Amino acid sequence: MSKIEIIPAIDIIDGKCVRLSQGDYNRKTTYDYSPLDMARRYADIGVRRLHVVDLDGAKASSPVNLQVLEKLAGIDGLEIEWGGGIKSKPTLEDIFSAGASYAVVGSVAARQPELFAGWLEEFGADKMVLGADISNGKIATHGWLETDEKSVEDLVDLFLSYGLSQAIVTEISRDGMLTGPATSLYVGLQKKYPDVIFTVSGGIGSPQDILDLDMAGLHRVIVGKAIYENKIPLKFIQEWLQNA
Repeated sequence: MSKIEIIPAIDIIDGKCVRLSQGDYNRKTTYDYSPLDMARRYADIGVRRLHVVDLDGAKASSPVNLQVLEKLAGIDGLEIEWGGGIKSKPTLEDIFSAGASYAVVGSVAARQPELFAGWLEEFGADKMVLGADISNGKIATHGWLETDEKSVEDLVDLFLSYGLSQAIVTEISRDGMLTGPATSLYVGLQKKYPDVIFTVSGGIGSPQDILDLDMAGLHRVIVGKAIYENKIPLKFIQEWLQNA
């Protein structure tokens, strides 16, 4: 069995790398690295897939940092998984034109499911990623500023027949807190929907968290703040990727 894939995260506000605690824009940590510098460091240690969130775009309901995306997409060997503010077909086409390999769609999937279903069919399930951010079991939308009554299972059930094959599920209460992931949530989802690859997101705080998720048979994990805070050293990620 292949090892879990580590996908570093870069969250962008005003062109800078930031991390939010529990999705709160007022609890923001800004780091001294530029998104381009961080992406190059990741590419240099063998990272192939990078998760990038345009937090300005999420708030504005339209992508804001497309120039940053173009630069990131120009780094050899790196595939960009881009989310934030993708609310219409033109904005989806904009991020693909700017070089994104994958589009992460959350709010539209929850609020306008027929639109996301159409995108799955038109652009292909290999490029479209369901972004399911949850708070108290319910979907959060619009940069986590609003909540919806649907659950993750409700969304997955909606889109399976349209070919959904990958979903990122973020447990907001754990995001940026470094307290460990909601492992049982992901194990349950992966067991219920074996044809969908679920990415763990939220709470990763140590190499042991990665090891535990790998032992649980999960496929992908997003790591953000733990890298910036050196809780998970780049050397650990490099060796993990080399041995995958």
